Amino acid sequence: MSWFKRMAAPSVKGDAKKVSVPSGLWAKCAGCDIVSLAEDLTANLETCPKCGHHERIGARARLGSFLDEGSIEELAADLIPTDPLAFNDSKTYLARVTETQAKTKETEAFVLTTGRLMGRPVVSGAFVFQFMGGSMGSVVGEKVALAFETAMELRCPVILFSSSGGARMQEGILSLMQMAKTSAAIGRYRQTGQPYVSVLTDPTTGGVAASFALLGDIIIAEPNALVGFAGPRVIEQTIRQKLPEGFQRSEFLLEHGVIDMIVPRREIRGKVSTMISLLVA
Repeated sequence: MSWFKRMAAPSVKGDAKKVSVPSGLWAKCAGCDIVSLAEDLTANLETCPKCGHHERIGARARLGSFLDEGSIEELAADLIPTDPLAFNDSKTYLARVTETQAKTKETEAFVLTTGRLMGRPVVSGAFVFQFMGGSMGSVVGEKVALAFETAMELRCPVILFSSSGGARMQEGILSLMQMAKTSAAIGRYRQTGQPYVSVLTDPTTGGVAASFALLGDIIIAEPNALVGFAGPRVIEQTIRQKLPEGFQRSEFLLEHGVIDMIVPRREIRGKVSTMISLLVA
């Protein structure tokens, strides 16, 4: 039974795709309602210049701003999911995948790359939340495991940016198995002594949060990111109690020792580079 297959490699390789924003468009900040030029927000990595609110950012834009220009090489871009469970609701699983691929111009919900961070070789990856909610199926699990396997060969750090709704229900138990698969890959990788930096962005939930996302040697979160297994509304409905203010947000998690630090998006590149320099001889 095949969980994924390879397709013809995409013709676009190398650096992350540049995001082109038409000039003259306006966008309202969800944090403070201030209206700014969309091109200014994009140049500011989708953070509000007034209040610092972090909008969601695409995987390629994130990796392109994080890694050194001209250093990015994408890995496993030809992997696409199959449908071993023949899942079908109002549409077949493969129909949904095909529609999402056409809409996002991505083959799956995770982009894996090698590159350099301020001159240092690294393996890095980021989720495409627009691809079925950044859900983790067999292909995503394979790519995440490959990130650590590649870093073992190169003996270099791994930096992963998580943004996910959790396991992909259309793949059932095969999706849940990726939690163990990725965690085992991290266990093998730790034998190299190289650091794994996990960056949690809004939202990081479900099976991704319950596996590799919270297993970093250093765990960073962006401001006000939602991080947890089940969402707050689901928990409140289950336990029939009101949750504390800010529950499952980055600031709450930092206060309770779940994460190591909160870093604004524009500072992540420099902060991660500094930490890796201190950890790697």
